[in-house]
Formats: sequence, structure tokens, C-alpha cells
Amino acid sequence: MEHVLLIAQQATEVVKTGPVAAAPLLKVATILVAGIVGGEIFAKLKLPKVTGWIGTGIFLRMLSLPAIATFMHSSLPEPVANFLSTLMDGFVARPETHSYFSPIANLVLSYITFTVGAALYLPNMRNAFKRIGLLLCFEAIITPTIVALTMFFIGRMFVGDSMSLTIALLLAAIAIAGAPGTTVLVVQEARAAGLLSRTLIGAVCLIDMVAVGVFVFMNSFVSSDSADIGSAVLMVLKEFGLSFLIGTLCAVISKLLIRTIVSPAFVGPLMVAVIMAAWGGAAFCGVNEILSAAFAGIMVSNLQHDNVRSAEAYLSAIGGVLFAIFYTFAGMKLDFTKVPTAAALVALFFLSRLLGKVISSYTAMSIAGVTDRVRNYLGLALLPHGGVAVGLIMLIGAQNRFDADTIETITTVGLSALAINQLLGPSATRFCLGRADEDHKDRPRLLDFLKEQSITVDLTGESKEEVVNTLATMLYSTNKLPITQEEFVTRVLRREVDETTCLGEGLMIPHAIIEEPEQETEITGVLGISSEGIDLGAPDGPVHAVLLLATPEHDRKRHLEVLAAFATAITRDVNMREQLYHARSAAHAYEVLHHEEAEDLNYFLEDAIERAGIRDDN
Repeated sequence: MEHVLLIAQQATEVVKTGPVAAAPLLKVATILVAGIVGGEIFAKLKLPKVTGWIGTGIFLRMLSLPAIATFMHSSLPEPVANFLSTLMDGFVARPETHSYFSPIANLVLSYITFTVGAALYLPNMRNAFKRIGLLLCFEAIITPTIVALTMFFIGRMFVGDSMSLTIALLLAAIAIAGAPGTTVLVVQEARAAGLLSRTLIGAVCLIDMVAVGVFVFMNSFVSSDSADIGSAVLMVLKEFGLSFLIGTLCAVISKLLIRTIVSPAFVGPLMVAVIMAAWGGAAFCGVNEILSAAFAGIMVSNLQHDNVRSAEAYLSAIGGVLFAIFYTFAGMKLDFTKVPTAAALVALFFLSRLLGKVISSYTAMSIAGVTDRVRNYLGLALLPHGGVAVGLIMLIGAQNRFDADTIETITTVGLSALAINQLLGPSATRFCLGRADEDHKDRPRLLDFLKEQSITVDLTGESKEEVVNTLATMLYSTNKLPITQEEFVTRVLRREVDETTCLGEGLMIPHAIIEEPEQETEITGVLGISSEGIDLGAPDGPVHAVLLLATPEHDRKRHLEVLAAFATAITRDVNMREQLYHARSAAHAYEVLHHEEAEDLNYFLEDAIERAGIRDDN
């Protein structure tokens, strides 16, 4: 025992003064291993790994608290207790330890923001503009309004005049922010696919941009002696304008380099450089880094869409390492010891933010006409609160515009509520994906080519030629085909002359086979729906659904499967037929086709292979 105590005493001196004290990589490695273990433990409990990473960070932070040190000294031999206390102080509590993680944190945040921004590929957002636009409007109005009124009027009942209007307004702006990284990770981990998942990914980055805009407005408004709304609006325009210019410049320069100098093998590294440049350029110019990285992602996606995946593929190999370090460190920054001193305000902020998210999303989705599953669960799925909120809170403390009490209240309430949200939010999102029946649905399905942007519920026309031309224009706006639109339409109409594709019960499937040998794409198509029906000369009456298909020669088998599945489901299942023909929106029609009840029509391909008895026994 004496030898053990002597070793512990010597080890304490080594940690204090030896190489370990100046070994940042050893500190990073220690925290990474702890985060990995914590994430795996939570995964075995069927909880999101990101919650485990954050919880591990909080646990490490707690180990450095005086109370824990007192407990160790009272229950362990003094040399051992000294060693553990010194170890935790060196690895967790020292300020310089946090500086080691700043570059990693900035890289992860910029990568997440860029990736989510890149998801906003405009041709694919055609039918989602209304839904996401309404959500952003209500998030900018309803959520901050509920939070501000709750914090100012009810909060003053607990803390009196110390809850000022300034504090309430700034907390209201912070409440809008979400957590793109956490949301994306939970969706990926749940292997989720569907309208709720698409809406979450499409909206979460834009919600953060709205949060930054509202914060800039509120910050300028409450900092001005005259409370000048005009000056506040100009500050918002300046912030967004400069961020847009930085993001666009990075995207344009990268495109020029790819066209002139950079070889295909280095497109991935170049995209990573774009991410870093957007973030670093914004920091250099004194504008919001989140906005610049998001604009860079949006512009790269729309100027050079094929290169977005290069960045994702290049960083995917070390993505797990980056995320584990980032979220474990984020947990280490959350101090639960501050919660008891402002428990009432923290609870008010948490509940009012949740209420605002639920009401704003429910209202927006109701107006947009989406299905109940998305409308009912989107608000709760938006509960995670992440990096942008932390950044806005830290910005308040760094501005020197506000008194110490205001800064302390905002920091305590904001970070404490954020800690609760970080622990509960990922599980809430995972729960919503499960309730919406979207988890474990990312397997290949027969109708994967039929996305929301490939559907319209406002199909009109006086003849087959007019209907086919309308749908062909829609098809070519979202897909690249090796033949011209005119040639494709000619082939489809020629096929109609030989034999009609009206299959009965209001269904028509015009199509053309593309024989070009260089065609490497899979089957593509668009769906047009008319609730009133169109007279196209079908023997059994008006046509309500027209599925236009473009099939490469090598994908004939799937083409026949689609024809057979659609014809069988529409002619035999009157319930599905009525739901599809009277869909309120493209999103509603997409839900009808991808719901679990439609698996006889839109089945998982691997399940079909198993049912056919075709298995790989190797």
C-alpha cells in the first residue's frame, strides 16, 4: 500500500510540472476516449450517442467541482485524492485546456453549417418553399414573442425588477436558435427518411439564420439610447449582406479553381478549404461565422451541386472523431451548478421556448397542409438547442454594452436551459422520428426517385400533349437526361399513339425508354395529380394521376416493377387511390406514397428480394 501511495504522490508531481502538463494532444485524447465510452453506453440504452457525449462532458466538468474534491479527500488516501484532483484540474478545469478545442469546435460548427446550408438546393426545394417559409416566419414571430412575454411578465413575479425588458428581448432572440449538428446526427443515427426528416434538415439551418437576424435586431434595438428601429434593421442587413458576400466569394473562387487548376482528386480538400475560409473570413471581417458558412454551403450547392458530396465524403472518415470531441467538450462547458440560483427563470425559459416551437410549427404546418404526423411532431423535434445559442450568449458578455447583472442573468439562464435542452433534445427528436414512423426507413425503396419536388397536385391540361409537356418541363427542371426535352416528349407521345398508357381507375403512366449506352442514371419520373380529373380519352373516365417515367435501358426491370406496383395498388386499393387523388399538397401526396401502409406499392427493395427467395448466402 505504501508503494501505491508513493507512486500516486510522484505521479501528482509529474502531472503538475512534467510533460503531461504541457501535452495538449494527451488531454484531447483523454477526453475523446471518455466521450466515446459515454456515447457507446448511451447507444446500448437505445439513446442517441450525442446525448452520451454531452452527458460525459457534464460528468467530467462535475469531477472538477470543489464538492467532488472534498468527497475524494474524505474517502480516499490523501496521495490518491491529490493525484485525481490534480489530474482533473489539468485535463478539465484549466482555461488553457479549453483553448485546445477551439479550432476543432470551429471546424465542426462550420462543417455542420455548410452541410446543412448545402441541403438547400433550390431545384429540390420547389414544393418545400411554402412549408419552410411559413415555419421561418412563425419562428421569427411566435417563439420570441412567447418567450419575451413569459420572461418579462411572469419572470418578474420571481425576481422582481431584475428581469428587465432588455434581458427578456435578448433571451427571446436566443430561444429561436436550434441545433443543426445535433439534429443531423440524430436523423443519421436513426436512419430516418421521410417528410419530417426532410423538413427538419431543410429548416434547422435557416432557423439559426433567423435567430442571428432577430438577435442582431434586438441587440441593436436595446443598445440604442433612442431605441431606433431603423438602425436595428440596417445592422441586420449589414450582417447578412457581408456574410452573403463572403460565402459567395468562397464558392465562386472554388468553382474557378476546379475549372482551371484543381484536379478531381483534390476537390474534396478544396471544399474543406472553402468551409474554413468562409468561417475564418467572417471572423476576420467581424460578422457572424454561422451565416457565412451557411451561405457558402448554399452557393456551392447551387453553383456546383456535384461537388457538395466531395466535402462530406472527405470528412466522413473522421466525422465520428470530430463530433465526439466537439459534443463532449460542449458538455464540459455547461455548468449545472448555476441552475439552482435561477431555477425558476430557467424553467420559464425552457417551457416558453418549447411552447413557442410547438405553436409556431403546428401553425405553419397546418397552413401548409402537411399530414398530421409532421404537424404534430415537428415542434418537439426542434427542441435541441446548440452552438449558435452559445455563441450569441458569449457575444453578449463580450460586447461591454450591458451591466454585469444583465450579462450574468442571460448567461446563467441561457446556458442552464441549454444544458437541459442538450440532454433532452436529442431524445425528443429521436422520439418524434419514431412516432412519425420515419426511423430505419433510409433503405432503398421502389419509388425513391419520386421525391416531394417531383410531385404536383395542380395538374391541368386539355390534351395528352399538353399534360406530357407540362410534366416533362417539371422532370427536366430537377433531373439531367442525355436527350433533349423535345426528343423525350416525342418518344413518349409516339408510345401513346402505338398503345395508350391509361390503365384504368384514373391512372395514366406515359413513359419512354432511353437507349443511350452512356446513360448511367437510374429511373426518374414525376407525378401529376388532378383532384377534379382531366379528360384524356380514357375509356373509364377522367384521369386523376399521371406518372411520367424516363427509364434508361439498363433499368428496364425496375421500370416494369413500378408499372406493375402502381397499377395494382391504384386499381385494387380504393382507400389509397382516394387519398392520393385528393392530396392537399405535394407533401401530402409524398406521405401517402411513403407511408408504411403503402408498402405494397412502395416496398423496400431488399424485402422484395427476400420474398422472391434471392439471398446472398455468402
